[in-house]
Amino acid sequence: MTLTSYSTTPGISIRKSRLRVPPTVTLSFAIVALVLAWSLAPALFTSLSPVNGFPADKLLGPSFTHWFGTDHLGRDVYTRVVYGTASSVSSALIAVVIGVVAGGIIGLLAGFFGGWVDTVLARLVDVLLAIPKFLLAVIVVTAIGFDTINAAIATGVSAVAVFARVMRSEVIKTRRATFVEASFLLGGTRAHILWRHVLPNASRSVLPLAVLHFGDSILVIASLAFLGYGDPPPASDWGLLISIGKDYLKWPWLVYAPAFVTIATVLSVNRISRWLRKTD
Repeated sequence: MTLTSYSTTPGISIRKSRLRVPPTVTLSFAIVALVLAWSLAPALFTSLSPVNGFPADKLLGPSFTHWFGTDHLGRDVYTRVVYGTASSVSSALIAVVIGVVAGGIIGLLAGFFGGWVDTVLARLVDVLLAIPKFLLAVIVVTAIGFDTINAAIATGVSAVAVFARVMRSEVIKTRRATFVEASFLLGGTRAHILWRHVLPNASRSVLPLAVLHFGDSILVIASLAFLGYGDPPPASDWGLLISIGKDYLKWPWLVYAPAFVTIATVLSVNRISRWLRKTD
């Protein structure tokens, strides 16, 4: 007579599979970590100046001395890309914070209180969604002035509606949960339930969206800089570097280098966002 033993290894294996990080996600984290390091301490990665160049070395191709080549003024393109990271990353972070905070508050209030509050805020969100995001960013930055920070503010304003809609749907779903109704029956105030129960549970879906929007903000801000809505030269924003390089098509590395860094960063952020959505 044999005894049948029940093992819990399937549940453990499922949890381990959820915690296992795919190689593409690991590579994405490494690229994002490198970009963040560039933005925090660019001097550790290059000893050259992003502003001053050597005219005798102008328009040199990529080499061991100049990894991304040199531009029309003899400046090292790699150095300019590295020093331009701080502006691109900080601007994208500002845009994400504006979108998360403003959109989160609108969605939280609309979904929790409902009624006329939901109607008014929902119409505001519909108006913002009716305007193409990039066009809205151009309108805002034109109104407040041409500057990288203003471009970040404009990008954040254009994302408010997306965060508001996601937060509203999550709040409505959480508000109908059993533990929220139980808290009401136990005498919990609206403020207590809102901040103690609804907000922590509803905000879980906002994190992957915020990471995704970080990559999208880099693209929008680079596009605004490409069109001349950011800081003027000798700034080295990624979009501005691409804009300057397009005038020298015989030397394609002037466009390829900043464009490759921008694309690699955005794709890495998007991959991390998809992975966070699956693990959640």
